Amino acid sequence: MDNSQTHDQRIAKMIFASVYPHYVAKVEKKGRTKEELHQVITWLTGFDNNKLRELIQERVTFEAFFQQASLNPAAHLITGLICGYRVEEIENPLTQQARYLDKLVDELAKGRKMEKILRR
Repeated sequence: MDNSQTHDQRIAKMIFASVYPHYVAKVEKKGRTKEELHQVITWLTGFDNNKLRELIQERVTFEAFFQQASLNPAAHLITGLICGYRVEEIENPLTQQARYLDKLVDELAKGRKMEKILRR
């Protein structure tokens, strides 16, 4: 197994609920709100607040999280570098989706306008 496959499997098996508090802390530290974070997650995945809460309580993996998501048709417009990877060039669909979310959280934390984050 090569390094890329190991990385992809590690992301697939990560528990979304273990990463979610880090997303909240990151955006709140930069003056954004949990509600704005949820708006971004909803835009990307189609989940409402109740479904998001349910997935967190169930401690689903990123793999299960994105299997249940209805990815926004405009998600392909998310581009740029995240964690040293160019998101538009990531070949594994699940890893790409997880990095889309990371990129949106970064943009929110950096103070980017919501219209731009949501690719309007």
